[in-house]
Amino acid sequence: MQITDTDIPGVKIVDPGRHVDERGWLSELWNPAVLEQAGLPLAFEQDNLTYSADTGVVRALHFQAPPFVQGKLITCLTGTIYDVAVDLRIGSPTFGHHVGATLRASDSQQLWIPPGFAHGYCSMTPDTRVLYKLTAPYDADSMSGLLWRDPALEIAWPVAAGDAIVNTRDESWPTLADLESPFRWDG
Repeated sequence: MQITDTDIPGVKIVDPGRHVDERGWLSELWNPAVLEQAGLPLAFEQDNLTYSADTGVVRALHFQAPPFVQGKLITCLTGTIYDVAVDLRIGSPTFGHHVGATLRASDSQQLWIPPGFAHGYCSMTPDTRVLYKLTAPYDADSMSGLLWRDPALEIAWPVAAGDAIVNTRDESWPTLADLESPFRWDG
């Protein structure tokens, strides 16, 4: 398993690799010992599976406020997604910056997003399935978000805003300038 830092400290690309033989391949998606050596938490409390039938489905940009913060390990099981993490930690040198990564079922790479970040993705192929391993369970009262198409974020989504398939809630989140972030950077 290879773990690579991104441009924002804490957000990591996790590449479990593949063991290939004449039958196909095996990929070890979650190995607590290896992730512990990389400094990633081991206590996943919930798994979510999403399905997007069409290309251009945007599920973004979500987070849970304290005390129900979530770290997320994202895996694309079928299809391809463009996955995004936005730093919402006030005082962080990368506050308001994002990391974007293309995750494909064909290569098994994962994205680790620590607490303090908004997360979202856009399906780039039809029939896309995404697995989230979460460090805390869903809590409706602490659920919040950031407007996915906020121009200040400069996210190069693979779909135009007018062509995206987005639910009403995700279109109603505040912009970064209007967000009162509940997260603080602990340096």
